[in-house]
This record gives sequence, structure tokens and C-alpha cells, in this order.
Amino acid sequence: MSRVIRGAVVAVLALALLPACGGGGGSGSGKTVVVGSANFPENVLLAQIYAQALQAKDVTVDVKANIGARELIYKQIESGGLSVLPEYNGALLAYLDKTATATSTEDVNAALKAKLPAGLAILNSSKAEDKDALNVTRATADKYSLKTIEDLKAGAKDLILGGPPEFKTRQQGVVGLKDVYGLEFKEFRSLDTAGPVTVAALSKNDIQVANLFTTDPAIAVNNFVVLDDPKNLFSSQNVTPLINKAAVDSAAQTVLNNVSEKLDTPTLTQLMRQVAVDKKDPDTVAKNWLKSAGLV
Repeated sequence: MSRVIRGAVVAVLALALLPACGGGGGSGSGKTVVVGSANFPENVLLAQIYAQALQAKDVTVDVKANIGARELIYKQIESGGLSVLPEYNGALLAYLDKTATATSTEDVNAALKAKLPAGLAILNSSKAEDKDALNVTRATADKYSLKTIEDLKAGAKDLILGGPPEFKTRQQGVVGLKDVYGLEFKEFRSLDTAGPVTVAALSKNDIQVANLFTTDPAIAVNNFVVLDDPKNLFSSQNVTPLINKAAVDSAAQTVLNNVSEKLDTPTLTQLMRQVAVDKKDPDTVAKNWLKSAGLV
């Protein structure tokens, strides 16, 4: 994706970052449900989908979008400052248990349920997956004959890897790339979270390998090559609601489970293309999809 397109995403998302309150009679518990999101466009969009689905069922909702990385937002939902987060089950498990080996959706969720504190819970996972992935330009793939992450081993010492700052210390990041694949890069460069800075750096060859998300339209627009992960370093990453149980009653949980039932990877990719390429407001994209899915 060009820097122009990704810059437009930032502008479009500015509208989604303002707190949004829903009217109606409130949740069954009488509490406001606070829906948060991490600091990247897809998670902001998912937060809007969750919030609007809840609002349609007369739940009072406050949206706090674009808060930051998991290391920050997890603490907020654990403390009760947030009620709901759109999470990615495999990444969440890796955060909670750096030694986790589960890869399938079922195994990941079982391990998560055992690791989550008593006050938190995951709801039903959707079929939609958005995995962390290593991406290279077509020119780099051709130069080093790259098809998989394993193929990087011979040339990694000459290549710069770029990604969000937290990627450097995550098991599903630089740590795991060394432990699982034996990769040691020339340098790790801290950039943004799969955003325009990372895309531009890869496009200009300032970095040669980038951490991007598999549903990112920038991959197709720029003809980037997603490297296969034969050793499953990046486990199942199903979009999954994470809730603070005291703040989300059974009726609200049913609403969120209904969203998960309808959401799959092609749908999520198409919705993100509307935001990133077609420059549509995430609020509008969320509203239109919920209507088309019969959820509002």
C-alpha cells in the first residue's frame, strides 16, 4: 500500500478515536460497557463493530479506541477500566504464557482459559484470523529465494527487520524467531504497529523484512510476499472477545458471540480494504456490515 493510502487511513480513523456513547436503557447490569482497542486500524474497526452491535441491543457503550499495545490494554481490562477488547487468541496466549505450544484454535482457547485470571474470560472465537507474518518485497524474495521464514536463515545477518517496539521482546516476535528458526538479523528497527511507517520502510528498502498482519490490504497493493511459517511460530490468531466478567452480563455476551459467529477471514479482509483502500469511515464500515449480517 502506498504512503498516500496508509496516510488516509490515519485520517479516516481519527473519527473513530473519539469516545462514542450509545443511548438506550443500558446493559442488564445497569453498567456502561467500555469497549477498547489496540493502536492499529483493524482493532479500531473491530471495536466499532462490537460497540455498535451492543448499542443496537440497548447496551450503554463507551468506546476508547487506539489505546496502545497489548502490554498496556491488557492491564486496563484486568483492572476494570475496560470491559471488552477484540483480541487475537494466539497472541494473547503468547503474552500470558511465553512457553505456550498450542497452535490450533481449540488448543489455544483451552490454554487461554487456564491462564486467564478469574475476573477475565474469552467468549466464542470467530473464524476470522489475522496473523502476524513476516513480509518482504518481491525483489528481496527473488534475491534470497525466499518462500518461508526458514529460508531467511542464510541471509538474515544482512537484513534489517522492522516492526512495533514490542515485537522485539515477544516470543511471537524476535525472541521466537531466534529460538524457533535460529534467525539473527543485522538489526531490529522499531517502527509502528503494521502501519504506514512500516509499509513505507519496507517499500523503500529501509528495512528488508517487516512484521505485518495477514489481512492488511497493503500486502496486495504493494505486491509484498508473505513468508510461510512452517514451524507455526505464529499460532492461531482468531478474533476473540476478551471481557471483564463483572462488566459484561450474559445478554451482552450473547451479542458478542453473535458477532463472532458471522465474522470470517474473507469478510474481515474485505472490511479492512474498505477502510484502507476505499477510505471509508470505520464507523460506517462497521454499521453497514452489521446491517448486512443481520446483527442490527
